[in-house]
Amino acid sequence: MTRSILSIALSAAAALGSVSCLGGAVAAADPRQPTVVELFQSQGCSSCPPANANLNAIADRPDVIALSFAVTYWDQLGWKDTFGSPRWTARQWDYAHRAGRPQVATPQVIVNGGTAIIGSNRRELDAAIARAGAPHGGPALALTGDLLAVGASAYARPSILWLVRYDPRVRNVPIRAGENEGRTLPHRDIVRELVKLGDWSGRAANIRIPSAREPGLAAAILVQQGAGGPIIAARRI
Repeated sequence: MTRSILSIALSAAAALGSVSCLGGAVAAADPRQPTVVELFQSQGCSSCPPANANLNAIADRPDVIALSFAVTYWDQLGWKDTFGSPRWTARQWDYAHRAGRPQVATPQVIVNGGTAIIGSNRRELDAAIARAGAPHGGPALALTGDLLAVGASAYARPSILWLVRYDPRVRNVPIRAGENEGRTLPHRDIVRELVKLGDWSGRAANIRIPSAREPGLAAAILVQQGAGGPIIAARRI
């Protein structure tokens, strides 16, 4: 990305903060408690297609919940992301603020709500997933029909129960302007809904899962220790 385009991006995101484009023991991941991989990307960022390809490549792994969040701070550079939402931009900023980072960047991957890496490096992505392994410290999660049972723990920290719905299908988007003009970008696991089901402080609870707003979406439950905090439990539903 050229210096002049970068300055435009910084100006466009001034209300949110700085924006840039980023070109031990190994724990085994557990299909029953998948590693959560969140990619923050934009169709307007020329560095993002390789990261999209990496996420697409791991989307079918049973030991991973791969989620693609389309941010909005590139929208003023000529192409508005077709899946973008200010809520996804705010979620990335939650991670930045929690970690003390002064800026957000694309493409960025957050693993289990903690480790932040450049999403375009496949080797680094695979290594980060292997190191993180399964989320730990959270409650047991079980679903019967549309009723979610959340287990109890005497050692729990206050956490948020999230319902995330995402599109597992390949969505090919022709880009007609901006840095990726002329390309058709395939997307998978694009996040469409993120619903706060409630808070969890260690007590067992039963929570009714609301209906999806659109058909064909996959869903998962995430238990997260506050905005931008570590994800301590996860389950597909």
